[in-house]
Amino acid sequence: MKAATLLESDPSSGEAEGFFVEALARGLSVIRCFDQAHERLTISEVARLTGLTRATARRSLLTLSALGYMATDGKQFWLTPKILSLGHAYLSSTPLPRLLQPVLEEVSGQLHESCSASILDGEEIVYIARAATRRVISVGLGVGSRLPAYCTSMGRVLLAALAPGALEAYLARARLEPLTPYTLTDPTRLWQELAKVRAQGYALVDQELELGLRSLAVPVQNARGQVLAAMNIGVQAGRVSREELLGMLPVLRQAAASLVPLLGV
Repeated sequence: MKAATLLESDPSSGEAEGFFVEALARGLSVIRCFDQAHERLTISEVARLTGLTRATARRSLLTLSALGYMATDGKQFWLTPKILSLGHAYLSSTPLPRLLQPVLEEVSGQLHESCSASILDGEEIVYIARAATRRVISVGLGVGSRLPAYCTSMGRVLLAALAPGALEAYLARARLEPLTPYTLTDPTRLWQELAKVRAQGYALVDQELELGLRSLAVPVQNARGQVLAAMNIGVQAGRVSREELLGMLPVLRQAAASLVPLLGV
């Protein structure tokens, strides 16, 4: 497996420095600080979470409010449904989620288990398509949901596809927290596990993200072998054993293979 290369501009270097818009970057950091644990925030709280000054946080919040992406009662701020248009723009502009969705639904219908697809974004995976039959995790998942990459099956497939330098950088900055007693948090052991995932072409994660959850993932590749996404099935550990889950691997692999001709070169 080899990952597709993503080029990111460094605002502190070369030509990009002259085009980097600090105000835009600050506004995006304000949007990102709102999540399930921070649904409503004051100006001071936003400033603390983003590292911005209180005055800068205030200007960003008021600008977002004027544009309709934020609402306020004069003290606290919260996101409005209009913010979903930003995510919808991605889903509308790339064919990947549209190509994945019917395949996930077919796999889910065949195995009677939830099937999902995600991409890697920094230290997290982001769900871009999902077909759910039952809830197998305490947190509700849907398109746009984010989970840590290091302890999820799709995350490990995507991390295993990174170039060695990119993977080293990830392991150097990632916070490997023990979410359950089974979570792998040692960087050396994680590196070894990712090498195993790369060699076998799949990842099985057993109750490392949440007790009672097992998941199995495979890469979604184009004709050149570039890993564009990951696809998985999630099951309840008390209902499906590791062996039974591995028995579903051929179905998952066949589904991923069916996408290769559709994903270009």
